[in-house]
Amino acid sequence: MVQPNFLFFIFLAVFLLRSGTQLLLNQTNISYLRNQGGMVPEFFRDTVDHEKIRKISAYTVDSDHFHMIATLANQGFFLAVILSGFLPWLVNVIDRLGSGLIVDGLIFFAALSILANLLRIPFSLYETFVIEDRYGFNAMTFKLWILDLAKSIAILTILGGLVLWLLLTLVVHGGKAWWVWAWVCVGGFELLMLWLFPVVIAPLFNKFEPIENKTLENRIGTLMEKVGLRAKGIFKMDAGKRSKHTNAYFTGIGRNKRIVLFDTLLASHPEEEVLAILAHEVGHWKRKHLLKMIVLLESISFLIFYAVSKFLDWPLLHQTFGFQEPTPYIGLFLVGTLISPLGYFAQPLESAISRRFEREADDFAVDLMKTADPLRSGLKRLAADNLANLTPHPLYAWFYYSHPPLVERVSRLSFTLFGREEREGPEPC
Repeated sequence: MVQPNFLFFIFLAVFLLRSGTQLLLNQTNISYLRNQGGMVPEFFRDTVDHEKIRKISAYTVDSDHFHMIATLANQGFFLAVILSGFLPWLVNVIDRLGSGLIVDGLIFFAALSILANLLRIPFSLYETFVIEDRYGFNAMTFKLWILDLAKSIAILTILGGLVLWLLLTLVVHGGKAWWVWAWVCVGGFELLMLWLFPVVIAPLFNKFEPIENKTLENRIGTLMEKVGLRAKGIFKMDAGKRSKHTNAYFTGIGRNKRIVLFDTLLASHPEEEVLAILAHEVGHWKRKHLLKMIVLLESISFLIFYAVSKFLDWPLLHQTFGFQEPTPYIGLFLVGTLISPLGYFAQPLESAISRRFEREADDFAVDLMKTADPLRSGLKRLAADNLANLTPHPLYAWFYYSHPPLVERVSRLSFTLFGREEREGPEPC
């Protein structure tokens, strides 16, 4: 059983503070939407009518409520596992197998992963087949959902098991500098996955094909030539077999860089808007946003590995949570348990950096397209198609939003960039 000492109460306070902050932000956002979300924002009146804004509000409330319940359920389950004495019991059972520290650690984390995923399954089913279906987004069959689940479990088992085995091996046999080698190896593995994901993992779930519209393909080729990129890195993804949501994204590194356009987006947007959205994704590519984020995250990862090395064998840490003596794999779990709630409060910094990158990509798209109109209209159509919340609470958006709120983003494209074009005037002949 846990020992009610100062370390335990610090952990409990931070854990509950995180949950309380999540709940407060969620309720604040929903209350704000109910008070402010009945009116269509000025810049969206040509795209969103009153019936649509009511549907947006209903979808946002239902979705946010559900995600908050799922989050609190997962956190409550985790806290119950910590407080109940289940973990020391599980370790005693594993110890009797006499398989060695590394195999014991793999079994320990596998058992916890199985329990966590069993809890997530009913929430995933409800989200897909109730909430998403209610608002016309779900296109997935139960058979496909099961197939996706099986593939995800297989990938997690293989890749997660490999990384965990490598990490435990370094902890047990790597000496005092194990954390440096672990940081290098895990970082290298993450880069490898970024390189492999577009060509190995993603195709296990979706088909990625060249764009069939030859006119659009030629226009994309011309656009890519302007920035010195190859059009062969542009793909259409069959997202519509799972969801009616529309989107596009940039992924991969090196020669495996790809810009992916959902088939639902290609079907619902005119060519000019598709090109503007594509230009925005090219902006992420050209401004090296992924590289910058990798450098930042790996720097943070270095500090985390160092902290783990300092507390891994701390007797008080193990005793606080009911373990008799320090054990490497238990230490990894416990340090992660302490760091995870603290990491949540770094979310606003990550969100702020991401929003800056999005603004830079918008600027790039406008410069490349020579006008803000298609990106502005494309964003408005995306908002309407995806039932995006147009009136998030400013604090909620500051904390969570990886993109600027859509009203702010469209307003900026309507005034800031348009104003710049007007001030600069036409180029002299």
